[in-house]
Amino acid sequence: MTVRKADPALRDAYVEVYRNARRFMAAHGNLEQWADKDFGAEVDLDLSSGVLYEARNEASELLGVFAFLPGPDPTYAEIEGVWLENTPYRVLHRVASTFVEPGFIAGVTEWAAKTCPHLRIDTHRDNLPMQRALCAAGFSARGIIHLSNGDPRIAFERV
Repeated sequence: MTVRKADPALRDAYVEVYRNARRFMAAHGNLEQWADKDFGAEVDLDLSSGVLYEARNEASELLGVFAFLPGPDPTYAEIEGVWLENTPYRVLHRVASTFVEPGFIAGVTEWAAKTCPHLRIDTHRDNLPMQRALCAAGFSARGIIHLSNGDPRIAFERV
């Protein structure tokens, strides 16, 4: 897997990755997460901020996209639970796979850990495939955080 900064010329393709991921989540019992998102604004913001990344396989097929941001993340300031460490960390947000091949979360995690070994991420309680993938990639559930709109998310951390 090769990870690189997202290409603004591929903006529409990235938006479609998120839309397909939303359809996948809904088909697998996660009806709430990203239900009200169109993703165009998020992709535009992540592209302009330089935090959107894409992953491709050896055949140059798009495997997925994600935002990779420096901490501290304000939504992680308060947790109903306990973080493993209070050292500098990076955050993975808006992680979406194209489902071209398995192992996207593991590959992204390994790439991200080379930049910063302390990682945090969160997901919806109904996103069971993501929860399983995060645990398999070495993350542990640390508790519940709340998004700026008050919605709860399960917070995960890997050190």
